Amino acid sequence: MRQQPPIIRLLASAAVAALVAAGLGGCQTVSDVTGSIGGRAEPAPATPQRAAEVYGERYRANPKDAANAVAYGQALRVNGQREQAVAVLEQATLANPGNKAVLAAYGRALADNGNFKLAFDVLSRAHSPDNPDWKLLSVQGTVLDQMARHDEARRYYESALKIMPGEPSVLSNLGLSYMLSKELPKAEEVLRQAYGSQRADARVRQNLALVVGLLGRFSEAEQIARADLPPDEAAANVAYLKQMIQGQSQGQGKGKARRATPMAALNQPDE
Repeated sequence: MRQQPPIIRLLASAAVAALVAAGLGGCQTVSDVTGSIGGRAEPAPATPQRAAEVYGERYRANPKDAANAVAYGQALRVNGQREQAVAVLEQATLANPGNKAVLAAYGRALADNGNFKLAFDVLSRAHSPDNPDWKLLSVQGTVLDQMARHDEARRYYESALKIMPGEPSVLSNLGLSYMLSKELPKAEEVLRQAYGSQRADARVRQNLALVVGLLGRFSEAEQIARADLPPDEAAANVAYLKQMIQGQSQGQGKGKARRATPMAALNQPDE
């Protein structure tokens, strides 16, 4: 099996196609990092495939158990089996009506699978206005962004930031929201705030590198990308991005642009 181009590694969380092609198109959210499920403190399986096997066995032994279903659904999402994750978690909501952890997992799975309207409705039932979960507020924001409802999305990010001021994952999503509406200077400003946090991870840096590159500062974008990639891959990523931008610019007026491979950088923390 051929290895994915380096650009996928840099932009695995960046909605390049959405901005360059001037539309959200088929943009999908990426899966979250697998963590402890249901409070279980145990080592995670070594690979996504193994995680799906381990949690699948537990789920089949007791499919009505909420923790088993959430763990299996998350493993399926990380393994790229999005439709199966939706099916498992849909059944779990029927077996555990009102269980907020199951609803949250189901909503994330629906968002991964592109069922944005239903995802938003389900996530709204996974927490309440009198006891909001900042992580779910941020996920709801990503869903609204995927539906091109950017102003509404930003209100959810702002609500999340009131609970967790300066949270880099939320700031990163807010920055990408501005990127999707082509407000690149504002996107950079917000992503710089996220980048300056000690809790900023590789996704934040990748997103900042993307926006800086889209602003035409390719050398600076490459320097930021090098924090997480070898120099040759960082250079290849930025060169690819430059080529995409130039190609899109040259192709304007020649018909509708071909939809690029969906990529998204919107964070959906599970923990």
